[in-house]
Amino acid sequence: MPYTTLLFDLDHTLIDGHASEAAAFDYTLTRAGAQDPSDYLAPYREINSELWAAVERGEITPNDLRSERFAQLIAATDLEADPDTMGDDYVHGMGANGDLYPGTIETLDALADIADLALVTNGIGDVQRARIARLGLDKYFDVIVISGEVGVAKPGPEIFDLTFEALGQPDKGTTLMIGDSLSSDMAGGIAYGIATCWYAAHSTGMTVVPVDHTITELDELLPIVSGA
Repeated sequence: MPYTTLLFDLDHTLIDGHASEAAAFDYTLTRAGAQDPSDYLAPYREINSELWAAVERGEITPNDLRSERFAQLIAATDLEADPDTMGDDYVHGMGANGDLYPGTIETLDALADIADLALVTNGIGDVQRARIARLGLDKYFDVIVISGEVGVAKPGPEIFDLTFEALGQPDKGTTLMIGDSLSSDMAGGIAYGIATCWYAAHSTGMTVVPVDHTITELDELLPIVSGA
């Protein structure tokens, strides 16, 4: 059966989030006075990972990360800076950096002709809106739902409820969630009762999560969606 409604994740699925994060981190730490931003990367990654896990558990919102991750980084290191300023700098850097993966536009062009597309992303609204506008993604998506704007996040069912409402309640049986994260995209889609497609291009292992489809290139979606 073909899929007629597609829910896409953004970071690490359509956009190179790693490149965006690296550029934003260097920009932020340099402006904060760090001689070598790489000295602070390991503790930052640990803090950021723990906070995003808390977002997925529904304990905090993405907007809480804006300053909190830098407040914790300052507390854990010798860095002397203002966490709010660092948060603003990082948001600017994230929005200004990062490109789409090769073939993304061509794939979206093809899929937009045969299905309704929605973007469902965990992130800060200022960051995601800046990227979406800069990369020209607006025209492909009938609905854009950003967790930082709506106050709920994947994998929770509430963000899927909002997306389905905005789409006019499409048939769950012909809806597909596409994303790289097993803990938010795939787990959220499975719990909501929709089909899932794991974008595993950046994974180094196999999954025991019962996804319906696995791809490593975005253009592999075309025959899956069309039911060919």
